[in-house]
Amino acid sequence: MSTEIPLWDAAETRAFWPSAYDRIVLDQTDSTMAEAARRRDTLTGPTWILARNQIAAHGRRGRPWSMPPGNFAATLVMQPKGDPAQAALRSFTAAVALYQALAMLTGPKMLSLKWPNDVLLKGGKVAGILLESAGQGGGVDHLSIGIGVNLASAPDGSQVEDNAVPPISVVGAGGKASSPEDFLFWLASHFADLEQQFQQFGFDPIRHLWLKHAARLGEVITARLPSEQITGTFTTIDAEGHLILNTAKGERRIAAAEIYF
Repeated sequence: MSTEIPLWDAAETRAFWPSAYDRIVLDQTDSTMAEAARRRDTLTGPTWILARNQIAAHGRRGRPWSMPPGNFAATLVMQPKGDPAQAALRSFTAAVALYQALAMLTGPKMLSLKWPNDVLLKGGKVAGILLESAGQGGGVDHLSIGIGVNLASAPDGSQVEDNAVPPISVVGAGGKASSPEDFLFWLASHFADLEQQFQQFGFDPIRHLWLKHAARLGEVITARLPSEQITGTFTTIDAEGHLILNTAKGERRIAAAEIYF
């Protein structure tokens, strides 16, 4: 059960909050993604849903997502135009916006972007992105972009699977402390600017920004798929956001996989 609370009082966030976006702040909910699914048909425009506490959050492939106090959990609900492939490219928009917002707390040199949807800080996972969509007839009526950030503390390492990137927090890495509400303001602002670029110029400018901060670009990495494991040099991402690896058997184009360094 969720409990909605008044928005924070900072005059700056009221004055400069991106005008095309709404926001809902909850004291507690099961997860912001579940909250988005319940509310999406009643929303009149793109809306950020922030929860100060989640009691049943999950990440990719249904994995539990721990949320220690002071960390960030929010979902942006959008009504994008285009097909599912175009909608999915918003994960890169969200990743670049996260990079820009986190750089204000940590500086840019310690941050990098791990394909397809993680942000790394000093090589550890500080943030993750999860996309869910709903639609009919091959289109996307609603897109939910769930974002979790370890602002105050990192989850226990025992929750991380073998060989996965270990978790890290902004404060634990020596970055500046931030409230979830303040972080939402900056994240939403950066996302709104990037989404405007996406609408005007397509994915290519976002792609170039993402590649500029990509982790292990030009290095050998391993992509684990359900039926095989592929090792090769990470050369780029293509216009559809697919990972391109140069392997001993030639170029491989990968749509979805778990990445290991």
